[in-house]
Amino acid sequence: MLWALSALFLARVLGQVLVVLAGVESLPTAGEWYSGLLPYPLLLPVQVVILGLMARINLQAGRGRGYLSARRPRLGRALLAFAAVYALVMVVRYVVSGRLHPERRLLPPGVIPIVFHWVLAAYLAVLGRLALRGGAFTSSR
Repeated sequence: MLWALSALFLARVLGQVLVVLAGVESLPTAGEWYSGLLPYPLLLPVQVVILGLMARINLQAGRGRGYLSARRPRLGRALLAFAAVYALVMVVRYVVSGRLHPERRLLPPGVIPIVFHWVLAAYLAVLGRLALRGGAFTSSR
């Protein structure tokens, strides 16, 4: 699951790179990919760092090594709580965006970043479950 969520986030980053840097016109416009809160020259390196951290965590989790290999219930509960709040904030953002743009209620401006914030929240929730259990994270557990 960690790799699948990481792949989704990678697809989002690559899609945005294709639009912003390569000028691909068959994808949504640059304005649809990010809110503009963080300028793209700063956002892209942050996203690359996040992807690097995800890859490292995924490798460690798959091998039962690293910080999350031992049970860490406090961290697990904190990650699960943060993931829930993070996802809920994005639900509110989605609803507010839809209300501000009734002509685009189902797919309001900024829906791409909202969806991928949900992906990141799901990733944190999976990490929270892993921290509660400890050990390798496999589909059989």
